[in-house]
Amino acid sequence: MTTPTPVIFIHGLWLHASSWSPWMDLFRSAGYDPVAPGWPGDPDTVDEARSNPEGIAGHGIDDVVAHYAQIISNLSVKPILVGHSFGGMIAQRLLGQDLARAAVAVDAAQIKGVLPLPLSALRATLPVFKNPTNKNKAVSLTAEQFRYAFGNAITEEESRNLYDTWAIPAPGKPLFEAAVANFNPHSPASVDTKNEGRGPLLLIAGGKDHTVPETVTRATLKQYRHSEAITDLLDFPDRGHSLTIDHGWHDVATASLDWLKKHSL
Repeated sequence: MTTPTPVIFIHGLWLHASSWSPWMDLFRSAGYDPVAPGWPGDPDTVDEARSNPEGIAGHGIDDVVAHYAQIISNLSVKPILVGHSFGGMIAQRLLGQDLARAAVAVDAAQIKGVLPLPLSALRATLPVFKNPTNKNKAVSLTAEQFRYAFGNAITEEESRNLYDTWAIPAPGKPLFEAAVANFNPHSPASVDTKNEGRGPLLLIAGGKDHTVPETVTRATLKQYRHSEAITDLLDFPDRGHSLTIDHGWHDVATASLDWLKKHSL
């Protein structure tokens, strides 16, 4: 009997790990063995995360990478990684370290070397950057801020429902680290984009994403131009940052599965 390939889902800022539940069900039905561990300090439920924001405060990119690397070390085989937003950056770092068979990075936060900084991205992250002390705090979004950052391509009602269901406080530190990545030679947002031996990578872009605009994802793709390893780009022109959790999540998940099947993963 063949052991199912493990798949680790990695959430980004402001979403709880349980937001991957529909994806996990779909991947499990497709024959994979999915898990969605939270970031270090994440509690088990959305309500607990909202009532104890201090639990995740202060955790940076390196902390999160080390956390998932430890989880991977306990597996008998390399997993496939699926990450959204900062989870997409984390997935790329782990893949570049040869800790995964492949990775799908959905609307991934920009890695070191990516230069575009669209105004919409600045506005989406303003709740964190407006106060320098937020670097060591956990910051929550209001429903209106969530609507701009995540739910701009869906109805206001759906955006509010997603906010009420999945939104949690997020550590400010990763955003501050990413903001100065191109000025820091040892930035935790650095990814080994030149690794020739890594597994395949799929970058997914949402054409209406305010938080990680398509220009950022296309600039990320260019960072891999010096590697012969498989790096593909898939664009969903009418989707925003909520594309992993809104009514169209199934299209994105199915496309990810199709890509994995294409590469016999």
